[in-house]
Amino acid sequence: MRICVFLSAADLDDRYTRPAREFAKLLGKGGHTLVWGGSDVGLMKVVADGVQEAGGRLVGVSVEFLAAKVRPGVDEMVIAKDLAERKRLLLEKADAVVIMVGGTGTLDEATEILELKKHGHTDKPVVLLNTAGFYDGLKEQFRRMEDEGFLPLPLTDLVFFAEEPVGALAYLEEGQGVA
Repeated sequence: MRICVFLSAADLDDRYTRPAREFAKLLGKGGHTLVWGGSDVGLMKVVADGVQEAGGRLVGVSVEFLAAKVRPGVDEMVIAKDLAERKRLLLEKADAVVIMVGGTGTLDEATEILELKKHGHTDKPVVLLNTAGFYDGLKEQFRRMEDEGFLPLPLTDLVFFAEEPVGALAYLEEGQGVA
């Protein structure tokens, strides 16, 4: 499976890097391909290292203004002209999406894929990996949107919330008939 991971490029502490490394190793050992922002810094590097060390493939999609930070030695690297093209390419190259901890860029990517699902423009599974309760507030907000009629589909049709890396990958593999 080609799994797109939206996540931060920031240097983060162990409560975020440890689960990210665990997910990356599971992904690589499962023979999957990581599709990610292509950066060789911060949490993006942690995940790419883990996938590569465990035997998985790496497909990066960076953007012109971040080209100096791309990871060398990947299986495939594409440089998009802008963020909109980058998001489009990331989604085109993936069978599924996992949203890990991140900032405004990660949130932008997450809401775009959920909006596409909401309108029936994709049926790719989306998992929100809620490491250390990072997305508890967002999860609550999504539930409020659902309860108050802002979502035309059940929240469970849009996104699966996983608390641990093993649960995130198991959900995707079961959905694809891999497990």
